[in-house]
Amino acid sequence: MRGFNQRPGIGFSETFSPVVKPATIRTVLTLIATHAWPAHQLDVSNAFLHGNLSKRVYCQQPTGFVDPQRPHDVCLLSRSLYGLHQAPRVWFEHFAKHVLSLGFVQSRADTSLFILHNRSDIAYLLLYVDDMILSASSPALLQRIVTQLRHAFAVKDMGPLRYFLGTEVHRDRHGFFLNQAKYAAELIDRAGMSNYKIATTPADTKSKPSSSDGKLIADASDYRSLAGVLQYLTPHAPGHRIRRAAGSLHLGIQLCPVATPSIAAYSDADWAGCPDTRRSTSGFCVFLGDSLISWSSKRQTTVSRSSAEAEYRAIANAIAECSWLRHLLSELKFNLPKATVAFFDNISAVYMSHNLVHHRHTKHIELDIHFVREKVAIGQLRVHHMPSSRQLADIFTKGLLTPLFLDFQDNLIVAAPTSRLRGGVLKANGLTACTLRRPGPTAA
Repeated sequence: MRGFNQRPGIGFSETFSPVVKPATIRTVLTLIATHAWPAHQLDVSNAFLHGNLSKRVYCQQPTGFVDPQRPHDVCLLSRSLYGLHQAPRVWFEHFAKHVLSLGFVQSRADTSLFILHNRSDIAYLLLYVDDMILSASSPALLQRIVTQLRHAFAVKDMGPLRYFLGTEVHRDRHGFFLNQAKYAAELIDRAGMSNYKIATTPADTKSKPSSSDGKLIADASDYRSLAGVLQYLTPHAPGHRIRRAAGSLHLGIQLCPVATPSIAAYSDADWAGCPDTRRSTSGFCVFLGDSLISWSSKRQTTVSRSSAEAEYRAIANAIAECSWLRHLLSELKFNLPKATVAFFDNISAVYMSHNLVHHRHTKHIELDIHFVREKVAIGQLRVHHMPSSRQLADIFTKGLLTPLFLDFQDNLIVAAPTSRLRGGVLKANGLTACTLRRPGPTAA
């Protein structure tokens, strides 16, 4: 049997293999910067060949290795092969089993994160298929874990973390600087837009076009391909966003050591923004200390009948992300003594998060209201109103004028590494990154 003609239930059953979440990577890197621990990148050669098959799988004799005496016989596989549907899953299961035997514990918040905590010895291991980030509380512990992994797999220590999943990682005493210049440059060249005029913002500030506007492309395969690879760089429309990427190759995200353990979230919604479906766009961004570790820009699945409803659905998504992050940080043994602070620019949504009375206008979003209100009641969440002019999440839901866009960009700590001062601290619009004065409740 070959991978392309495997049949579900016969050749394979479960095939899904978890990979580490981007927000988990940024969270762990922020903690590594806080603790000043070493972080190395590891690679496993021929990873899928290590997986042990639980189902009986036969395959044809490989070309060039056919037994002339029994040319029609088949091989019974004991290990997985590249091309089999279940290969990624059985590799992950085999790797996880071995790592757990070394004393690691698998995170419940992210199953591709493994945590070792033995008295003063702490280590984090992140897995994305066959690429790993390993950090430990001491260089000696890190090297000991690498040696243990090499006993079971062909592990190559790539040294200090520099490039992971298309993202360049630069480290200094002020933390990690993440940049996708190489990935973006390849995308621009592939799109043939190297000589196009640079856009100042990623989204047009004019009214959003309908799907019926303009002419259809004769062959949309290239456009679809670009849209697919662009999702790892931006959530906005390909043409305009690629032109913006051409002018922002030098920009990246600064992950700083956490001075004050806290989580802050900004949430917004563009009510009925889609001219075709009238669905709203939700957006949020979440900070750990002063580091931007999670964000989202996503079309809502249902039509909202009011701006308050659209906002509240966005709020529920943001708070769900914050709850997940708090769980993740607790597993990483990082204490958060303060409640999460959330900022919304809709007064009705803020009122509903505190008001205990339901009425017929909010029945259809009652679950979201209960979810947010419960977090407020138990002290895990504090809600504040934020004027739209200072709502950072606006950048994820709509096109903004250039001055406001650049102001929000600075407060998200998106800047260039070349803007470092003599002391090595990043600056943006005269403000020091990692100490940027993001809009807080006093600005309301």
